[in-house]
Formats: sequence, C-alpha cells, structure tokens
Amino acid sequence: MGTTAELASALRAASAVLAEAGVPSPRVDAELLAAHLLGVSRGRVGALALAGAPAPAGLDELVAERARRIPLQHLTGVAHFRHLDLAVGPGVFVPRPETETLAQLGIDAARAAVAATGGATVVDLGTGSGAVAAAIASEVPAAVVHAVELSEHAAAWAERNLTPLGVELRVGDLRTAFEDLDGRVDVVVSNPPYIPADAVPNEPEVRDHDPELALYGGGADGMELPRAVEATARRLLSAGGYVALEHAEVQERAMQALFERTGAWADVAGHRDLTDRARCTSARRAG
Repeated sequence: MGTTAELASALRAASAVLAEAGVPSPRVDAELLAAHLLGVSRGRVGALALAGAPAPAGLDELVAERARRIPLQHLTGVAHFRHLDLAVGPGVFVPRPETETLAQLGIDAARAAVAATGGATVVDLGTGSGAVAAAIASEVPAAVVHAVELSEHAAAWAERNLTPLGVELRVGDLRTAFEDLDGRVDVVVSNPPYIPADAVPNEPEVRDHDPELALYGGGADGMELPRAVEATARRLLSAGGYVALEHAEVQERAMQALFERTGAWADVAGHRDLTDRARCTSARRAG
C-alpha cells in the first residue's frame, strides 16, 4: 500500500490483512478507512478504485491499527447514527445500530407530546456520546432536550455532539440528576450500562476499548443501573409521561417485571431491534 499503489490493489491487500485479524467486515472497513483518508464517501471509493486511482497515503498504517482491533470509529473519529455523524474516540462508548430502536421510541414519543401540547421536555439518562439525545433534538426540533453523563471523558465527546443542537448537558449521576425537573418531563430515554458482571464481551473492540463504566450495569444481573433509571424516570415524569430504556435480550422479562411491580407504570411493553432481538422496554407514568 501507499501513494504509488493503485487503490483497487491496496483495498484487496487491506481486506486480506483485516480478514486474517478476524475483523468482521474486512472489505467494508478497508473502504471506510480509505474514504476517511480521501475525504470522500465509501461509494466514491469504489468508483475511484475502478478508475485506477492511487491509494491514499497512510492507509497501511490505519489498516494495521484496525487489525489490532482498534475500533474503526476511533480511527476515523466518527460514528454514524441514524442521519448523524457523531464525534467519538477513546473514553466514550461507541453507539451501536441497535440503539437506533431506542432513539426511534424517544423520537416518536417526543413528536406525540409536541402534537398534543406544542412542546416536549426530554431527558436522556447516561447519554454517553450523546447519540440518542442528538437524534431526538435533531429530528424533533420543538423538543427541549436535556442529557446527563457521569464520565467526564464521555461528557467531553457528548458536548461536541450536543452543543450544536442546543441540548443541555450536565455532568453527574443519573440517580440524582435533574431534580429541578421533577414531575415536569414528558419523555425519558436511557441506554444505561446493563451487562452482567460475568458476561464479558467477546469482541475485542468492546472488551478492550469501550469504557467499563459504560458497559457493566452493576450486580450479578447487571440490573443496578437499569433499576436506577426506572426510579429516576418515576421521579421525573409527569402523569402520562413516557420512558424507554435499552437492555440485553436476556433481561427482557426482568425489565418488564421491574416496571410492573412498582405500581407506578402503565402500558409496559417490550420492543425488538432490527435483528428481532428484545432490545427495549417502555412504559407510561401512571396518573
């Protein structure tokens, strides 16, 4: 690889290196790394390769880093989420496509609140990179969106993503956040840490590079922080207010039971992601 190599041959070589390293989508990642260096779309990379364009300088170095299972998003500095390009890097959880299910639930609920009253107050608990809050703020401009994140490292990334969208970001604990909004919120969303203590992720990109603070939910079942989200949502939401939170597939029944046993919630429902896995639970604050 290098500036004298043709892009097509460089991409074939890069794909082979990444495949040998066990990267799940070697050709796609090779093309995305080339697109990042060239400042073009992945589709444009294909066209340039067919036209015999040279490979960009630095491709071999980035491919070597990716072969070490450094997350692709850390190398490009960007995570794609819905229609957004989010700034990400070391110290923040990289948003996943499955979390778009949670974002859609929040968007739909915020839109419904706007249609009913002309406005919506939304809170994202444990915002991480700000992905869900940013999606809601960008797609429901009439909503006033607030977000909280405990990690100062993650909050620094969230600030870059949320400030341009007018989202209020606070650094703090989701258990005690936004006491000034108690009983006044229309929608609460959360993708809290929820991995059980002994369920160490297999993927090196997650296990070695996502911060532990963003992964493990506390306790053997990983449910300590999800339980905290339920308690905070119960405090924040007005009557009829909507909460949705993400969880592991194996936690679906426990999550629904969590909402049902308090007596504070109605319309408890489960939601599946695009891979048909149980991904989110939602409920409405009983009056």
